[in-house]
Amino acid sequence: MKNIEIPFARPLINDDERNIVNDVLKGHVLTHGSHCKSFEKNFGNFHHSSYAVTLSNCTSALFLSLKFLNIAAGDEVIVPAMTHVATAHCVLHTGAKVIFADIENKTGNIDPNEIEKKISKKTKAIIIVHFVGLPCNIDRIFDIVKNRNISLIEDCAAALGAKFNDKLVGTFGIAGCFSFYPTKHITTMEGGMLISKNEKMTNYVKKISAFGYSKNFEDRAIPGIYEIDALGYNFRMSEVSAAIGNEQLKKLNIFNSKRRNNAKIIRNKLKLLNKIYILPEIDGKSISSNFCVNIILKEGSYERRNKIILKLKEKNIGTSVHYPLCLPLSNYYQKYFKDNNDNFHVAEHFANNTISLPCGPHLTEDDMDYMCNIITNVIKGDD
Repeated sequence: MKNIEIPFARPLINDDERNIVNDVLKGHVLTHGSHCKSFEKNFGNFHHSSYAVTLSNCTSALFLSLKFLNIAAGDEVIVPAMTHVATAHCVLHTGAKVIFADIENKTGNIDPNEIEKKISKKTKAIIIVHFVGLPCNIDRIFDIVKNRNISLIEDCAAALGAKFNDKLVGTFGIAGCFSFYPTKHITTMEGGMLISKNEKMTNYVKKISAFGYSKNFEDRAIPGIYEIDALGYNFRMSEVSAAIGNEQLKKLNIFNSKRRNNAKIIRNKLKLLNKIYILPEIDGKSISSNFCVNIILKEGSYERRNKIILKLKEKNIGTSVHYPLCLPLSNYYQKYFKDNNDNFHVAEHFANNTISLPCGPHLTEDDMDYMCNIITNVIKGDD
């Protein structure tokens, strides 16, 4: 078989997106106009009448969720030890302290038992991350925070369309935070969204993400005249991004159906490879959005995993790593937080041994046959 090039991700952009971008560029409103409002309405409706706010990225959604909750110095926020650094960084930017909890070996999600151990009188929130698209055990986490004044924020950056107990993620906590980075289920080039059932929260986020203006430009009776109601930021999404997002959202169910089918094919082709463990697509009440197919080397090392990735790269197979660091053991967080390293055995194992394989809608049958044959040969031969 010829050498096929297989990228980890490839945004599926066609004339639908190109034409709407041209329409936006013919106009004079390029920020927070009708396309942003439409994208917010459609995304909220997709999540069953949630309120939604377009933002510059998922990180700003996480950060503004914490700001709404008045989380600041002296407070603690629990996050998983295995996640993108943004999940933890946004906590530090409020002045609060990050408290890391280890993850489950089976799913890569935050371990509810570890959450329970880490809760203190200072705990004000928990950010749960639906790891590479598989929802956390939300029932168990709700049991833990029940009758405690602790808010739940969902990091859904890689989980758009995932379900727990037949309900979409992002609709369980005070806020759901989404990413539209080019590798994600849909893209706006760069961008994010916050959803909530709490209209007070989304009104706050709309204001605080736009400098704290009393009125956006389209609401001003006299052009250029406004008041400042709050200390805000500039975390707005452009009209071009929102227009692309609206077109992508129309295709989400098709994209996710292809992801699901592709993930099943890949899992089936690799299931007899006894040197790896494949993270599940379904776990109890959780159904993954299949951001990727994550494989974990059962017996490996950081160096061995990286060697395998480089061999796959030589064969033009794109992979990624989610995530290359157990965050509390990273240079930055180890410097400032002296947690016992023994608390993060599972996250450390994942960081050293995980490889993320593509399963996006850009893959063909030939792509998956080629990729799985190469992966099987490389891993079998790596002794």
